[in-house]
Amino acid sequence: MIRAFNLEQNVSALLIVTTGGTIDKVYFDAKSDYEVGESVVSELLLKARVRCPFQVVSPLRKDSLELTDADRALICQTIGGRPERQIVVTHGTDTMTDTAAVLSELTDRVIVMTGALAPARFAETDALFNVGMAFAAAQTLESGVYIAMNGEIFDWREVRKDRTQNAFVRC
Repeated sequence: MIRAFNLEQNVSALLIVTTGGTIDKVYFDAKSDYEVGESVVSELLLKARVRCPFQVVSPLRKDSLELTDADRALICQTIGGRPERQIVVTHGTDTMTDTAAVLSELTDRVIVMTGALAPARFAETDALFNVGMAFAAAQTLESGVYIAMNGEIFDWREVRKDRTQNAFVRC
């Protein structure tokens, strides 16, 4: 699905690729479990009154622990087949760096990956801040693959998720 927002002629849009992960999880009481639901990223940006044009594509909706090599190839092909050069990828935090390694072959773009440690639908979530930070970073960084989490921008090769701190830290 492709959704476009604030597009004007002759203005390059920023591409947002949603892949699932905690940022888009929904809690189901009957199952006492979380599942990846429809992406809320475009709604977050619209509520934040983002004026920069953007398009949202959702090639898949999975928890990052369930992503396969074929899924990562699909994400890379989705981005590689698009004209945009500034990209934000929302992704589950557990295997974000694995997907970043695959995306690093796309050397002519700025790709900023982000996610959330709590679902965007929760009142106390880091999702809005992380998406906003990634959105801004994608417009200002040089070509490469980055991760925007916890108020920092990391080179994908120099970061890891520390599960004990529930945060991304430099390697």
